[in-house]
Amino acid sequence: MIRNLVPHLVRTTPVRVALTHGPLSAAVTDRFVAGNTDQDAVSAVLRLSGAGLRASVDLLGEGARRGQDAQLAVHAYLRLLDLAGKAGAAAGLDVSVKLSALGQTVPRDGRSLSRDNAALIADRAAALGATLTLDMEDHTTTDATLATLAELRRDHPSVGAVVQARLRRTEQDCRDLAYAGSRVRLCKGAYLEPASVAYRGHRAVAASYARCLGILLSGPGYPMVATHDPQLLALTGRLARHLKRPADDFEYQMLFGVRRAEQRRLAVAGATVRVYLPYGPDCVAYLSRRVVERPANLLLALHAASDRRRG
Repeated sequence: MIRNLVPHLVRTTPVRVALTHGPLSAAVTDRFVAGNTDQDAVSAVLRLSGAGLRASVDLLGEGARRGQDAQLAVHAYLRLLDLAGKAGAAAGLDVSVKLSALGQTVPRDGRSLSRDNAALIADRAAALGATLTLDMEDHTTTDATLATLAELRRDHPSVGAVVQARLRRTEQDCRDLAYAGSRVRLCKGAYLEPASVAYRGHRAVAASYARCLGILLSGPGYPMVATHDPQLLALTGRLARHLKRPADDFEYQMLFGVRRAEQRRLAVAGATVRVYLPYGPDCVAYLSRRVVERPANLLLALHAASDRRRG
């Protein structure tokens, strides 16, 4: 029920205010968001590095309707990369971008605008030893995003893709993307999609994830296994051992603030672990998806807010 209610609730003024102001806001953002500024993000990257963890940094915000707004997002990513470079944190860093934030939804020439903007970020990332990954959004953008990915990889073959196990098409997308040098992040998907294009229910989505995982781990690409599901994490380990896949030939990815002990445990055991690190003031859409995909995340935030009041 909460999966159906939350997308509507977050559009209401009281809920948006609660997510961006007051004690609940502070607890939610501290738990799931690195902070508001570039420096906050780079400081979080350095802390993660000290714990043996890598990072994929995402500037929150999506759906730019004007070219000027998309340009602001580009400049923000370039500033972030330059700051990371000065701090010695750029090598091995990944930046995740939503093409809608880079202009994909701008009328008329949105796809070419977002591609060109992504290329600018990919250029700067490559110069600093970092990488770029194209986040996936709702199913209506999948074809356009994969087309942009193919165009970007002509000059920047390390640009990463994201696929969502929730979508029925994703097994075939995994087969198409499982080639040498192809970085592919497999996640369950947090968008509420129609049943005609998406699996419904935890079991069906988990089963799809397992099938997609097998395709990617069996292929010559570089799988990025983005899940917190204990069963899927265990399956990843078993498959990797069965396929004799070296620990540096795939990676686990987890969200900032979620299952932190498991992140450290995997890293200590020798796995490559990357933390998806969002930052920026435009956090309502991101936080609502975290609640939609896992209602227990809201309980974590409420506990944190309670701890703040007691402290």
